[in-house]
Amino acid sequence: MKFTNFINYFSSPRIGRYMVACCNDKKKCAELYKSNLKLAQAFHPLLGILEVVLRNGINDQLILHFLDENWIINQKNGFMIDPILTHTDKRTGLIETNRFILNSVKGVERKLRNRGISITSGRIVAEQPFGFWTDLFENHHYKILMGRPIKLFKNLPPRFGRTEVLHELSKVRRFRNRINHNEPICFVGTFIDFSQTLVVYQSILNLLNWINPELIVWIKDIDKINPMLIKLQRV
Repeated sequence: MKFTNFINYFSSPRIGRYMVACCNDKKKCAELYKSNLKLAQAFHPLLGILEVVLRNGINDQLILHFLDENWIINQKNGFMIDPILTHTDKRTGLIETNRFILNSVKGVERKLRNRGISITSGRIVAEQPFGFWTDLFENHHYKILMGRPIKLFKNLPPRFGRTEVLHELSKVRRFRNRINHNEPICFVGTFIDFSQTLVVYQSILNLLNWINPELIVWIKDIDKINPMLIKLQRV
């Protein structure tokens, strides 16, 4: 492909950062852009595995906590509207109410209705975004749920808890959003640098290991990240 066409397809603003990092070498720029896509592609299986395991595991824990397989529907009138989620902003003096979890559930129900699909707890759980499950480790929801979500992580290191799990989940969530919006994961500032990507990769492994070490063994033949990063760092 001619570089002029490459620019036209992907836009000058998007390609500009790659050009700066490659010292305006057009060939290297195009190669780096494609390498970034390949690396993002390699992350998708691991991110998908983590998301499914996290979602199903937390769902199982909350079924036990509420003794209700339909907690995600029935708790719209329960913990999702708990008074603790309403507070007065100290800076503005305005009353603010956190309805992220409730609105996320209602949003999925609305989408299912619009598509003519019957509403079930299983479908609502499956449709929730990664941020929904991460938010359950934020202090407000975590307190209401009496710390139940952390029970999914049966292999946490000593003295590790909500804060450490949330920190890792938040890194993965932000990284996942970058990939899904086709943002680069090969830079630190204006330089080609995969160190932050390597940090997120370790966060994914940490979370899976904290849930169950056998997951690390299970993904070995799927995980292509480390050899790919080594190859890219040599370029």
